[in-house]
Amino acid sequence: MNRRALLFASVVALPIWPGVSSAAHGSHEIQVIYIGAQDCPPCQRWRADAHPRWLASSDFQNVEYFEIEPITLKDSYDERSWPRALRPVLAQVPRKSGTPRFLIVQKGRIVSNHVGLSAWASTLTDLKQYLE
Repeated sequence: MNRRALLFASVVALPIWPGVSSAAHGSHEIQVIYIGAQDCPPCQRWRADAHPRWLASSDFQNVEYFEIEPITLKDSYDERSWPRALRPVLAQVPRKSGTPRFLIVQKGRIVSNHVGLSAWASTLTDLKQYLE
């Protein structure tokens, strides 16, 4: 199993990039949560195209980032796929379907909720507003 498959074989829902210290992200009041699945073609396109730019962006440095990306779509909104600390956010998602989904959470409350590959641009626009 390759390293990426191994990484995502278990549900990934932590600030997953080892190079990012929890101290750097832990103090931020804005969270960005990506919800996808490994078997989701639009999620795969987002990961290949937008994800690397996101990780290199200055906005990424100013938020706490989480990925919920189980192996199958059917598990994306399953409570077991979410870490306990983020389950209150999952409870706020009005319609638990659709990926990729991008949430912005401020002080534990969803303030931006966009679904679909093209929705990433709207999420970034919203994020800039919350970071100002």
